[in-house]
Amino acid sequence: MTELISEPIKPHAGTFDTSRMGRGEPGLPDGFDWRDQYYEIVEEVGAWKKSSREGGVGELYLRRHYYKLLMSDDSVWTVYFERQSTRSGNPKQRWFLYTLEASSES
Repeated sequence: MTELISEPIKPHAGTFDTSRMGRGEPGLPDGFDWRDQYYEIVEEVGAWKKSSREGGVGELYLRRHYYKLLMSDDSVWTVYFERQSTRSGNPKQRWFLYTLEASSES
């Protein structure tokens, strides 16, 4: 069963994939901290992007990068990276856990 989480997560510092950054993508770290727990990425299962128009009619802008990830606890996370921080949010907070699929053994 997939659970909607939609909470900020903290990437593991200093572990970003710089080859992705060279292509203009966010550097996926080797894992994240969430709710005071340490999780490692075991495998990237999928990736996609979301774009929208400025003001609904203007130029098309890339807004988010999504990743579906198998984690060290055998759960599957869908995370996203915000290309621009929201006006009301923390400007340094860019990674979010969107959905979580618990392992079938849970």
